[in-house]
Amino acid sequence: MINEKIHAHFAESIQTKIVAAEALPESIEKAALALTATLVRGNKILVCGNGGAAALAQIFSSHLLNKYETDRPSLPAIAITADSALVSAIATDSHFDQIYAKQISAIAQEGDILLVISHGGNSRNMIKAVETALSKSIQIIALNGVDGGELAGLLGSDDIEIRAPSDKGSRIEEIHLLVINCLSDLIDQQLFPQH
Repeated sequence: MINEKIHAHFAESIQTKIVAAEALPESIEKAALALTATLVRGNKILVCGNGGAAALAQIFSSHLLNKYETDRPSLPAIAITADSALVSAIATDSHFDQIYAKQISAIAQEGDILLVISHGGNSRNMIKAVETALSKSIQIIALNGVDGGELAGLLGSDDIEIRAPSDKGSRIEEIHLLVINCLSDLIDQQLFPQH
């Protein structure tokens, strides 16, 4: 019984990845090119998400600031999810909806990119983050899932959505992690082809 359940998890994960491999390469390539261009211009990448997506935001930021698979110079990325004292202060003094928007308002500059990671695109704090970034002419790359939610409706023609082909949180997170690894590798290959 348990063994069958384990096999079912693996099979579902594999099937979701097969569907994603067909559906997502073009948007992943566009995102990698946009992220690389941002870094070449001397701008930075801000990353945010909630729960497991916050952990993924920190993984992506770590890949850029430290390294993905090979040593290379550090690249400017900030996981605005990572400062728990700041996030809790904003949530207490203002509102939880503002935990990312206030940071974006303070540190994002035109030419930066905001990478948002969301399971369904309906969290108010993520919506406020995107609205704030758009008001500052910041390009959005959205790792999304399910039907894209309200977040997908905010994206303009210059923004990029990479939507995991699933409505199940665990499968969406797995696809998002794979996309983050792809983006990290593609950025490294474009900026440091000798590595």
